[in-house]
Amino acid sequence: MRIAFVITRADDIGGAQVHVRDLAEAFLAQGHEAVVLAGGTGRFLEELAARGIPSISIRHLARPIAPVKDLLALVAIVRALGRIKPDVVSTHTAKAGLLGRIAGAALGLPTVFTPHGWSMLDRDSTGRGAMFRRIERLSSMVSTRIVNVCEFEKEFAMQCRVAPLAKLAVVHNGLADAGGDLRAVVTAQPPRLAMTARMAEPKDHSTLLAALSGLKHLEWNLDLIGDGPLEGRLRRQAARLGIADRVRFLGFRDDPAAQIAEAQIFVLATRSEAFPYAILEAMRAGLPVVASDVGGIPEAVAPGRTGLLAPVGDVDALRERLARLIVDPQLRKRLGDGGRERFLERFTLDRMFAKTLDLYRELLSAGRHQPVHGSGPKLEPAAELAWLPAGEWDRPPSLSTSGVRGDFRTHRGGSAQATPR
Repeated sequence: MRIAFVITRADDIGGAQVHVRDLAEAFLAQGHEAVVLAGGTGRFLEELAARGIPSISIRHLARPIAPVKDLLALVAIVRALGRIKPDVVSTHTAKAGLLGRIAGAALGLPTVFTPHGWSMLDRDSTGRGAMFRRIERLSSMVSTRIVNVCEFEKEFAMQCRVAPLAKLAVVHNGLADAGGDLRAVVTAQPPRLAMTARMAEPKDHSTLLAALSGLKHLEWNLDLIGDGPLEGRLRRQAARLGIADRVRFLGFRDDPAAQIAEAQIFVLATRSEAFPYAILEAMRAGLPVVASDVGGIPEAVAPGRTGLLAPVGDVDALRERLARLIVDPQLRKRLGDGGRERFLERFTLDRMFAKTLDLYRELLSAGRHQPVHGSGPKLEPAAELAWLPAGEWDRPPSLSTSGVRGDFRTHRGGSAQATPR
């Protein structure tokens, strides 16, 4: 089977990028072919190259709405897919999901969309929410299937009438298991708390700092792993609250798993979420999780069994949950063991890959579409794919792919600068 993954951003590595990277690598490891189309350049393409995953940079594909650039990106995706001849087009995140689905439909290819958090979710209470719902409803018409990463996403799609129920599926995010050296010793004192998240909306570091400021009488330390535009404001808040000496701002790290394994409690304060990988990383390490009760988080964090939940933005509730774990090492161990057991049962990469592969096979069977493996250009592992000539993507558009010019060239390049966060 040959899979083309399409995702909006190549300049960062978040949950959606981790999802695409791990699935592409898993398909390659099982003898299939996979190539990733991503907008722009940056950390993500470097990570793919280091892992031997073929990739194509789509120059004009980006998050902001820009009609001319979006049209150029669409043409580039159509041409790339026409050249690759995939069996399935797997699109991820809002912009790539829209353009990738249009491109796949134009070429008559089975096309799957994974939103990784619906674009209309954060805007649901604003005037733009209605506009995004209309866009998603129209886009669903050219989707063969919509794969949600949690039940919450599927239920939200049903509430918004995004697509018929038959088109909606759920495949939870999953991670490869880690070695024993990445298991946390959760009973160690004093406990170290960790939060791995980009310092930007919708993450809610501010509520976490406010909650901890009321626990100065207890022994604890906090590691904040990640960077982002709100870092300066959060540093000032920690100083104002008198806890700056207990908070380490570690910035972006290429070893988040190692940092998490050094902690005794994992925290994710956030205002909007689908199904975050950070929580799965913590559960994999055997850490108890304290998180905001939002999105698909309760599908992983079972209160009293794998962690504790607090209402979104509720400083007092979050403070109470944190205090319980800070003072009780045995509670930390019980919840951490429960979390690891739940991770192994439900949220491994093997499980996510198997369910994804079954879904793709079902699509091909239903459409009587025979895999074209071997009929297109060979997608060589350990190589990054690019187009020649480079200026081809900037040419005025024609959606026909019958006269596509240019050849693939392969080159090795880049080194790993990022891992999941």
